[in-house]
Amino acid sequence: MENQDINEESINNQEENNVQNEVVAEENVTAKPSPEELLAEEKDRYIRLYAEFENYKKRTAKEKMEFFQYANQDLMISMLGILDDFERALKEIAKNGNSSDLQGVELIYQKFKNRLTEKGLKAMEVRAGDTFNVDFHEAITQIPAPSEDLKGKIVDVIETGYTLSDKVIRFAKVVTGN
Repeated sequence: MENQDINEESINNQEENNVQNEVVAEENVTAKPSPEELLAEEKDRYIRLYAEFENYKKRTAKEKMEFFQYANQDLMISMLGILDDFERALKEIAKNGNSSDLQGVELIYQKFKNRLTEKGLKAMEVRAGDTFNVDFHEAITQIPAPSEDLKGKIVDVIETGYTLSDKVIRFAKVVTGN
């Protein structure tokens, strides 16, 4: 008898669940979005897609500009050694050579330096007494400061630093006082 009661209860529960599922299914079928809701949804998707595309265009344009701006960076870095050699040659010719040799080498040096400057290369202005800044300077060594006001500051510049379109491509090598 108990088994029969349990079976009847389970059958009744299943029937109630079936009726509830049918009601829910009917509600889902009848709850179709209106044309205005569909239009609003598509419009929202369009606006998001358009904004995403605009961001993509801006990002690629920026990357392209940066690429062109720094495309010749490796070439510029390799030319810095030649520029340094010219500066050393000018110093030696000024000490030991005649003025016509100095004038000819200086002319070539200026022409070469001007071409590099046209392409965005700039020499850093670093002098003794300037404050040491790790963003622009590389400390080669520290020496006892010749005076109290040079402690923690640049005492001597060993090698000139260069920037290419506001990006440091070679740090200025300096001696600092301690």
